[in-house]
Amino acid sequence: MLHRTTAETGTRVHARSGRTVRDLRRENRTAVLRRLYFDGPMSRLVLGPATGLSSGSVSNVVAELVAEGLVEEAGSVDSAGGRPRTLLRISPASSCMIGVDIGETRVRIELFDLTLTELARAERPLASSGPRTARYDVEVIVGHLRDGIAEVLRIADVPPERLLGVGVGVPGIVSRTGEDGSVVHGQTIGWHAVPLERLLRSAVELPAGVPYWIDNGAKTLGQAEMWFGAGRGARSAVVVLFGSGVGACVVSDPLGPGRALEWGHLTVRVRGRRCRCGAQGCLEAYAGAEALLERWREAGGQPPADADEETALTAMLAAAYPPGPGTEPDLTALAVLEETAEYLGAGFSDLINLFQPERILVGGWAGLQLGARFLETVTAYARQYALRYPASRTGIALGTLGPEAVTVGAALLPLADFFARGGRRPETAPITPAPAWQAALQDRVTT
Repeated sequence: MLHRTTAETGTRVHARSGRTVRDLRRENRTAVLRRLYFDGPMSRLVLGPATGLSSGSVSNVVAELVAEGLVEEAGSVDSAGGRPRTLLRISPASSCMIGVDIGETRVRIELFDLTLTELARAERPLASSGPRTARYDVEVIVGHLRDGIAEVLRIADVPPERLLGVGVGVPGIVSRTGEDGSVVHGQTIGWHAVPLERLLRSAVELPAGVPYWIDNGAKTLGQAEMWFGAGRGARSAVVVLFGSGVGACVVSDPLGPGRALEWGHLTVRVRGRRCRCGAQGCLEAYAGAEALLERWREAGGQPPADADEETALTAMLAAAYPPGPGTEPDLTALAVLEETAEYLGAGFSDLINLFQPERILVGGWAGLQLGARFLETVTAYARQYALRYPASRTGIALGTLGPEAVTVGAALLPLADFFARGGRRPETAPITPAPAWQAALQDRVTT
């Protein structure tokens, strides 16, 4: 087998693949950690076939992980005629993660151990009245996160150095720059190129080595459902998030990151209702909770006065589908909801035709409420509008992790990176001097 040695590091490299011995060790550690995390406890004997590693490789990796405190013994099981086999599992107390959901009605901050047991929680309500942009004032949001992160660490008595990172789910598109880190473009909430990561690093008292992972809330929901919820076992899925607005995430690798879609701003009606993004005819202008309540009010309905969106949507559903026998439904609310079901079905058909997913999963506080009432109707419309073949191969169901799954998914962002690194924390890159030619040319430019 051919190998070469790099002049820069002296690391042995496989000539064909370009992978170093260090890369292989990291991949072996990742394989063992993931298998123990998702399917443990397991014995060393079972880990070999489950990961595809030799017994020697498994023993070496397990010894390292046990020495580092990432893996611990979890009892034993009898073997066929031999000594009992020791079971291994991920050590819950070895590290922690924080997950944050910047939602429509509140900011939720949760601290989890490595196995996603909640250790502490803090919530900060957002104003229910006034302009939306005022509700999402950047300084207010950053202040909520600063205080909430300090609160959960204090409640659980966890030193910040144990954190793998802070994951944050946000409404909007996230880009990244070398200077500011994660930058949020949230058109519907008045966030225009907000350097959220830089602002958090300045405001939150955490060690410089603790990373921030900021991403779209639908994407974090998708990761949670694929790892632990209704997406488990699926090769591909689209996870849709319904709250005040509408978003989605398409996943083609069950363990990899999904891709956020601005599905709510797909045009479903030319020159239709004005969306809160400023355009006309967006799906969100018909199917988001905020738009649903506005349409009910415009049609003559009477949402509860001074109620937040969650309470008002619950009242609308109760009016359209009265729980008690003999109670007449509110025909106005019922008509608005039935029209919404068709819009959603058409929107789902676009997802089916574009991505041909194995599953479409519905989540978010509004999605779970609406889906419990008329998901079958939405599914029927989706199959009516979509191409028959991909529609016949796509299942549509509710998510199973509840309305707070965005927070769990946000906490998975640093955890997924930790696993990809083989259970090692990010290393600070050494500072190397620039090549001589670069400095010389820079001098010519500045003189």
